[in-house]
Amino acid sequence: MALDQSALLEVLDALLNADVGERITLATQALYQELIDAELTAQIGAGPWQHTAERTALRNGSRPKTVSTPAGDLSLRIPKLRTGSFFPSLLERRRRVDQALFAVVMEAYVHGVSTRKVDDLVKALGVDAGISKSEVSRICADLDEEGSEFRARPLAGAFPYVFLDATYCKARVKRRVVSQAVVVAVGVSADGRREVLGTAVGDSETEDFWTAFLRSLRARGLTGVQLVISDAHAGLKNAISTILLGTGWQRCRVHFMRNVLAAVPKGQAEMVAAAIRTVFAQPNRPAVVEQYETIAKMLGRQLPKVEAMMRDATEDLLAFSTFPQVHWRKIWSTNPLERVNKEIKRRTDVVGVFPNPEALQRLATAVLIETHDEWAVTERRYLSEASMATIATTEETEVAIDELTAA
Repeated sequence: MALDQSALLEVLDALLNADVGERITLATQALYQELIDAELTAQIGAGPWQHTAERTALRNGSRPKTVSTPAGDLSLRIPKLRTGSFFPSLLERRRRVDQALFAVVMEAYVHGVSTRKVDDLVKALGVDAGISKSEVSRICADLDEEGSEFRARPLAGAFPYVFLDATYCKARVKRRVVSQAVVVAVGVSADGRREVLGTAVGDSETEDFWTAFLRSLRARGLTGVQLVISDAHAGLKNAISTILLGTGWQRCRVHFMRNVLAAVPKGQAEMVAAAIRTVFAQPNRPAVVEQYETIAKMLGRQLPKVEAMMRDATEDLLAFSTFPQVHWRKIWSTNPLERVNKEIKRRTDVVGVFPNPEALQRLATAVLIETHDEWAVTERRYLSEASMATIATTEETEVAIDELTAA
């Protein structure tokens, strides 16, 4: 829809009273608004106050929206409809993760704690001319509301398998750059689908931190856990035994292998790794246990330290073998969660140092919501529903656990 004469005169008056930079902003703003209004007219088949046979919806006012562009911040009006919705294609919605990344970068920028990485990103985003603190606060508030709802949502149904892990990122705390742990919990539900159960950011993987995190999952409804898969971090292991009473614990075979190889000469590393891998190639639990014993004795002849490590880890490393054989490859390590952590790191590495832990939590949560949503819509399950049905139920155990917890 073309501007009428009155509107054109208003734009002209504003341009005449503005400097060169403001003229560019005002002209761009007028152009954007025209394109938005024209797109809506084409979508509903009628302009403002027009009555046509082709009209499919009625306008219902508008809402303000500030858009940052290389030409400056544009104050636009996004039309609303009485029925249905409209969002101009010119202002393509950012994906949630991209919006979170944008918020982190802008928050660092407006508070003057930007690094060279952040400065380069600001220029790449085309908003180095300036962005208001109120706009950044608004974006962060919207993301925080969505993130808080996701992290506090009730957990429905049983989750026989739960994966726990952490990755580390840098953030500013009291004007110092410190390492922050981003912990993540992923569960496999009774129908074989994966869900992101929760996430939190803390100073380190202490027992108190993991205990509080697991307690929050229980409070939100986490039940039916039969096996927890994680590394052998002492604080995490103690927290699991305290909060998730009656559940099995699978020590990640990948982390264990790294620990073993760190204790053997480099020339023997390949041989040791190949020998231990044969344990996980067995067809059933008796064969797994027998091969484990054989390998421990064999390696003990030359590497007694490795044998001692294997003896100490026997029960925890072979916990997977008490579950359906078709599940083994997917529950004997935290590899599924490692891929999630890599995606978090891929995003956080773009920023480098976060302005505060809240900004780190904001971006990590956005990544996990995207992952959670992708798992929810995919047709392929992590484990088949039929195979999940073969896992022995633990309803009586759960009741006992809840009674002990309540006491």
